[in-house]
Amino acid sequence: MAPRSFWKGYLKLSLVTCPVAMTPAVSEEDKVRFRTLNAKTGNPVVSRYVDGVTGKAVGEDDEVKGYPRGEDDYVILEDDEIEAVALESTRTIDIETFVPRETIEWIWCDAPHFLVPNDTVGEEAFSVIREAMASTGTVGISRLVLYRRERAVMLEPRGKGIVLWTLRYGDEVREEKEYFAGLNEAKPDAKALTLVKTLIKERTKPWNPKMADDPVQSRLLEIIAAKKKGRKRPAKAKTPPPTSGNVINIMDALRKSIKAEGKGK
Repeated sequence: MAPRSFWKGYLKLSLVTCPVAMTPAVSEEDKVRFRTLNAKTGNPVVSRYVDGVTGKAVGEDDEVKGYPRGEDDYVILEDDEIEAVALESTRTIDIETFVPRETIEWIWCDAPHFLVPNDTVGEEAFSVIREAMASTGTVGISRLVLYRRERAVMLEPRGKGIVLWTLRYGDEVREEKEYFAGLNEAKPDAKALTLVKTLIKERTKPWNPKMADDPVQSRLLEIIAAKKKGRKRPAKAKTPPPTSGNVINIMDALRKSIKAEGKGK
């Protein structure tokens, strides 16, 4: 059974409009979560806003947004001033621009969402927009209010549906040139390259979602299950010994690695 949609609205392209529903493509519902407790009483600990100078609790009606312009000096913004700059509609994905998919770098893509038609009447309009993007190798760019903030979003055709990606803000993305510019551009040794390719071939397998499993989550669940039954917690997993920091000959290391791979098989 598909999860319930968390957003419903309309997909619009010029005069073509269809109702759509959206659901996050990833979920953290099954993650182990903890509550902070008072060790003496076992009661949950509640967080509260307090005045940074007086230490007194601040009521919800007294909370305002402030932008720092100097030490202990802030520009105060009222809620209606913040809301005035938001999109007029939070329920319409109006596609005004299309761009070639390959021109959007991976780093701009933030959170994926599944977008589907919300009724049978709108399926035709939805499928026409989807197939037109797929056949032209383009994606749609729009803006939408999600998670209480206005965001640029990218609509990418995927199978029978559309994946809507929220895009990162421009001030969040760092230029890779700043970090890669100083790296050595010399080509690696041909023999070493051949040996590494051999290692890669030996270790290449089809992708399996289990490769991304969270081992800490599994161990935490084991501990919780044991404590529920009144047993001792499972033994702590042994950590591998630290590797030596000595510099070794890369060719010798690669040859030994390949030899070890062969014995393992």
